[in-house]
Amino acid sequence: MALLALSTLMLIGKAYRSGGLVRWCGVQPLACLFTSSSNMAKSKFEYVRNFETDDTCLRNCYIVVRLDGRNFHRFAEQHRFTKPNDNRALGLMSRSARSVMEELEDIVIAYGQSDEFSFVFKRTSTWFKRRASKIMTHVASQFSSSFVFYWKEFFGEQPLLYPPSFDGRVVLYPSNRNLKDYLSWRQADCHINNLYNTVFWTLVQKGGLTTAQAEDRLKGTLAADKNEILFSEFDINYNNESDLHKKGTTLIWEKRDEIVTKRMKLPNEEEKDVAVTRSRRRVEAYHCDIIGDQFWEEHPDILEDNSC
Repeated sequence: MALLALSTLMLIGKAYRSGGLVRWCGVQPLACLFTSSSNMAKSKFEYVRNFETDDTCLRNCYIVVRLDGRNFHRFAEQHRFTKPNDNRALGLMSRSARSVMEELEDIVIAYGQSDEFSFVFKRTSTWFKRRASKIMTHVASQFSSSFVFYWKEFFGEQPLLYPPSFDGRVVLYPSNRNLKDYLSWRQADCHINNLYNTVFWTLVQKGGLTTAQAEDRLKGTLAADKNEILFSEFDINYNNESDLHKKGTTLIWEKRDEIVTKRMKLPNEEEKDVAVTRSRRRVEAYHCDIIGDQFWEEHPDILEDNSC
């Protein structure tokens, strides 16, 4: 009965037994831990929220989240990726990026190459109250989980030996020109890296050089020199290489009409199947130049008015 009485008084403390009786010490009413208000009860520990930093992204700026594979050189070796480009891995990266865009529809464009992907949120986005940490962690977790989820779709029965990881950063770009220059920078980087890797692995796989010898051979060479090595020594025209490898992958939203069949009952007629055309937004992939103006002129709805 004594214990029951104590519980009904909502007291907390430490119990011990002495002489067959249960005694309490350090007894404190639970009410002391909380302050009540007309809306809700608040814990006295809630002050720790004041240590959180404000990371709200500046308004009227494009929010760019760039993900990079962490230690992906080792990951590629452990999973026997094809050199210089593994289409399975590139397809999986694009599929994971598509999953992110379908989850976060404020992403207007994404660009990826090798083990990286950049996601651009529209300037007027209010997702997660524009908190950088929330946006970046959501993109990174969605991408990473999708990479694991869709692994078998691209690699079949080849096992995933350990979980991949991706680091992320958030950068703000205030103008359309800044954003286009950022994406141009990433595509230029794609071209530079792919040309080098194509020549490097051709020297190793077809030229019989070791990786150290191939690296030494390419020291100080310019783009023209690398193209010349491919063409004169291996009869390879770099211009004929896949655009997927040379230009990377650009993902955007597009409206596409599709015909579906619906069971309908028309006036004075029996119920029957009717073909209906409807428009749906879908994420579409392009492997094209985004440095020049043509791409942007063909897709003017990607960028927002600079006056917003």
